[in-house]
Amino acid sequence: MMTETKPKAIVLTDGLLQTADAKTAHGLIRGTERYEIVGVIDSQFEGRDAGEVLDGIHRNIPVLASVEAAIQSIQDIQFCIIGIATVGGKLPAHFMPIIQSCIQNKISMVNGLHDFLTGMPELVKMANEFGVTLTDVRKPKERKDLHFWKGDIFNLKAPVIAVIGTDCALGKRTTCRMVKHACLEAGINAQMIYTGQTGWLQGGQYGFIFDSTLNDFISGELEHAILSCAENTHPEVLLVEGQSALRNPSGPCGSELLVSGNAKNVILVHAPKRKYYDGIPEWGTIHSLASEIELIKLYGSAVIAVAINTEHCTTEEALEFQKKYEAELQLPVLLPLQQGVGKIIPIIKTLIKN
Repeated sequence: MMTETKPKAIVLTDGLLQTADAKTAHGLIRGTERYEIVGVIDSQFEGRDAGEVLDGIHRNIPVLASVEAAIQSIQDIQFCIIGIATVGGKLPAHFMPIIQSCIQNKISMVNGLHDFLTGMPELVKMANEFGVTLTDVRKPKERKDLHFWKGDIFNLKAPVIAVIGTDCALGKRTTCRMVKHACLEAGINAQMIYTGQTGWLQGGQYGFIFDSTLNDFISGELEHAILSCAENTHPEVLLVEGQSALRNPSGPCGSELLVSGNAKNVILVHAPKRKYYDGIPEWGTIHSLASEIELIKLYGSAVIAVAINTEHCTTEEALEFQKKYEAELQLPVLLPLQQGVGKIIPIIKTLIKN
């Protein structure tokens, strides 16, 4: 359970706020039940509102040039969250002086990268000296805390919906959270399973960090998270956040949700103007929506809706893509950021009823 008073946190993105690498920060700016986000440290966008930089929506989260500037204008900052998810989870070298400044100002660090702060002796020594904590969200669990797949997932009655995508960094987690909140507003007890560090940072209660889990235990951790959530919250529907994509060669992922998580329903996220996986031509052309839907069908699951990531689209183009895909695929097509996700609610109600 979250306490009523959330700890104040700033988010570090220095120079990267408007890039895909800052998707952790983007999620936190849009909302978190774990922290109160009170500022973003990014000298490139100093003086602006972080929400306006992200998507044009003012969220009263100032962007500041430095930790010192944040301390001068904001009281009682308890945490600094490293708000980036770089390829390979590497910590940028220019972040180190900013992290040290946080520690020296008695601000604890929270890190979602694969480069662990607790593995850096100089930071550990400094943290002990100034009485702050270093939290590495992606640190693997110990063997005793891992679960192996049992097959009990097949006894679950509530429908499981996987929110997966045709590529990385498409907004799967954001779409998943939006669908959960839309369900709750409609009186549906919907729960979300997080599978990445940002989901935990946003306050997720049930889930695991997919890419820091030993491969033998990924299916078991997924099953355990879903069943623990079901046992404790008695949901009418369960939403599972996807990672990467079924055919992204740098990290093919998603089949576990369909097979081991028994997700028979899928919301498929797609960016119509993105041509290559991760934007890299050498990695290959992203497969078509129709092709991905057929692949998901071969796994025994059905796509119940498409959600469009409208990067590089004008509003008019986004609406045209929506109209085009609805005609071609005979499926509801969501524009989450422009229109919300309310169109999915009648479908979810039907799933629950059946």
